[in-house]
Amino acid sequence: MTDKGINLKIRELQSDIGKIKDLEISIGKFRQDNWTELQGPTPFPSMTALRNWDKKLLARYQPFYLPFSDHCDLCTYGKCDLTGNKRGACGINMSTQQSRTYLLAACIGAATHTSHARELVTHTIQKFGSDHLLDTGGLAVGVEAPTIRLVCGIKPETLGDLETVLDYLENQLTQLLSATHTGQEGNHLDFESKVLHAGMIDQVGMEVADIAQISVFGFPKADPDAPLVELGMGVVDTKKPVILVIGHNVLPAINIIDYLKDKRLSDEVEVTGICCTAIDATRYSPKAKIIGPMSWQLRYIRSGIPDVIVVDEQCIRCDSLIEAERIRAPFIATSEKNCLGLTDRTRDPADEIVADLVSGKAPGVLILDPDKVGEVAVRTACAVAPERKKSGTLLPSQEIIDYAKICTQSNMCLVCQRACPNELNIPESIKAAGQGNFRKLIDIYDECAGCARCEQVCPQEIPLYTMIVSAAAQKMREETFKIRTGRGAIQDTEIRKVGGPIVLGDIPGVVAFVGCSNYPKGGQEVAEMCMEFAKRRYIVCTSGCSAMSAGMYRNEEGKTAYEMYPGSFEAGGIVNVGPCVANAHISGAAVKIASIFGRRPLRGNYEEIADYVHNRVGAVGVAWGAMSQKAASIMSGFWRLGIPVVVGPHGTKYRRMLLGRADREQDWYVHDRRTGEKVYVGPVPEHLFFAAETKEEAMVMIAKLCMRPNDTVKGRATKLTHYIDLHRKLFGTIPDDIHLFVRTAMDVPVTMKGEITRVLEERGWKETIIPDPTLLSHQIIKKEL
Repeated sequence: MTDKGINLKIRELQSDIGKIKDLEISIGKFRQDNWTELQGPTPFPSMTALRNWDKKLLARYQPFYLPFSDHCDLCTYGKCDLTGNKRGACGINMSTQQSRTYLLAACIGAATHTSHARELVTHTIQKFGSDHLLDTGGLAVGVEAPTIRLVCGIKPETLGDLETVLDYLENQLTQLLSATHTGQEGNHLDFESKVLHAGMIDQVGMEVADIAQISVFGFPKADPDAPLVELGMGVVDTKKPVILVIGHNVLPAINIIDYLKDKRLSDEVEVTGICCTAIDATRYSPKAKIIGPMSWQLRYIRSGIPDVIVVDEQCIRCDSLIEAERIRAPFIATSEKNCLGLTDRTRDPADEIVADLVSGKAPGVLILDPDKVGEVAVRTACAVAPERKKSGTLLPSQEIIDYAKICTQSNMCLVCQRACPNELNIPESIKAAGQGNFRKLIDIYDECAGCARCEQVCPQEIPLYTMIVSAAAQKMREETFKIRTGRGAIQDTEIRKVGGPIVLGDIPGVVAFVGCSNYPKGGQEVAEMCMEFAKRRYIVCTSGCSAMSAGMYRNEEGKTAYEMYPGSFEAGGIVNVGPCVANAHISGAAVKIASIFGRRPLRGNYEEIADYVHNRVGAVGVAWGAMSQKAASIMSGFWRLGIPVVVGPHGTKYRRMLLGRADREQDWYVHDRRTGEKVYVGPVPEHLFFAAETKEEAMVMIAKLCMRPNDTVKGRATKLTHYIDLHRKLFGTIPDDIHLFVRTAMDVPVTMKGEITRVLEERGWKETIIPDPTLLSHQIIKKEL
């Protein structure tokens, strides 16, 4: 597909009607379609185009609301009491208000990724031209933009083609946001349908962003052997000038790396990063170093290691400028979305900006030109580093003890523990520190979410978070890990190898660890879950902050997960696709299974592909530390494809779950494509959005949610083996619902036959048939085929 415009300028034209000067003719975009596949029923779908599919999912997985507040105060009629059956002044009730709140979150998340994609596409077109060809994997990736093809019904070939996609996304986000206005949508399920639409829009926006940057910046292209790069605070050479980049838009970091290369300083200055900018920086240059997920921002800044801090957009602490001033590190903001009250110095000479930052005349500046950011950041870091290295910022041991003694240790206080999202026993740790024992503070460091709320509420104004970081100084210096940098898309050849085993159930499932780092007990749990499922021959995918956490654990041999398991999309692989926007490659892999292995038409054919994925592809998303609006929209995109998502205990703060009812037999019928009859298939997958309280509960639920109606007897037996074995290993018993997942006697794992047969007899189990399953009516499927 090509998508271009024509601009014609004529200085002077003599015609029959007279002389015309300075005539400018602009013809908008036109499309030449080179894709031979027939267009499906829903290209560029509106908010209601897939409403019927959404209603099928929402009838089975009904929203369960967990409101934070009993009131609504969105308009000036409020606050309105919505308890019980009460309605607000506009007529809204509690369930509708909660679904509207989630839609707002999903719109924020989708808008963030889409605006990020727009900035990347605009920048790369300016630099490389609109005709620059897209390339995410050469000949190994024939279906290079599966989500764009599925949703929009077009086959993008150049950077310019992506602008048409972005126009559609921005239009839909405006429509979705308008639905949240007072007096608009009034039904909670229609709000939920719009949530799913926002999630789908987000999936497309993420795909646009990552295929654009992969195509122009030389990132790994669907490479299973993407380089292993350094991870952790201990990998930084603190004797060199250190630049810290934080955020998700890699453009400033790329220009920093380019400036270092041009000046032959690459080995003289450390480029370190936090959050997704860090992953993308290592995709561009393996010499860049990843410090950790977003929850590590404050600990790294408080360590005093960064000499210059550069922020772009998304998931950046709002007090990052204040924290930079505390350690006397010059600060550079680079995004229109995150100006932080700083003076715009974009048009000023670099010499003047550097001079003001080095002298301290300006603690920070706003520079909206990525090229200039590269020069200013490097020159400033080199200038301030020698003086900054002379003084540390962490507390010496005696100062920690002295601060600890200020704590009242009163049972009437404990405000720090109550403020902690993980309820860590900070008072007890401070008491031990006052006696010179820092062990408990170091233990807190391992599980701390890095929010510093404990500091904010302390009535004695004790720098609690700085004490935690200072006590763990030696541990920080020893944190050296490896992570495989983001590989990007999944190859078509990989899909052909695993498509059958996944759909038939021989590979027990695809488990994707995605999202933020608001973990209940630290990031090690993510690493442990990744390795457990890889060991069991699931395909494990990672992205974003979770990808970093997965690499922050070493086994007895000193190896991280990425060193122990291959990076290919195969049974037993741990596949880091890249930053948050690379999540589109995970859902895209499920779409490609339906297209390449299942031979389902892809183009503008969302409903049929989603039905295939839901009933046949045993995939589960795990957002163990989800906290942001972006996580809300990412999860929503998986849900519309029928892929379940498990979150940690903090995930309940999203205010609602999408839970199935295993006890409602009527909810678990599908059409058999072969006969058109309705067939009971059991509660598979049982939930669409589930919050687990513990890692153990999550692991058992993940194994359960990988079951699908299409599993062969061999595949179902494999999946049941893992479900039962994990339940027995972690809880000491076999699950009490096994009978719901056994369809025929051949489903029963051979090694457990006697034990399970007794359970089935006790439950009055009856054999059922294994259908060719679909949630869509038999007549509609037949017509489409």
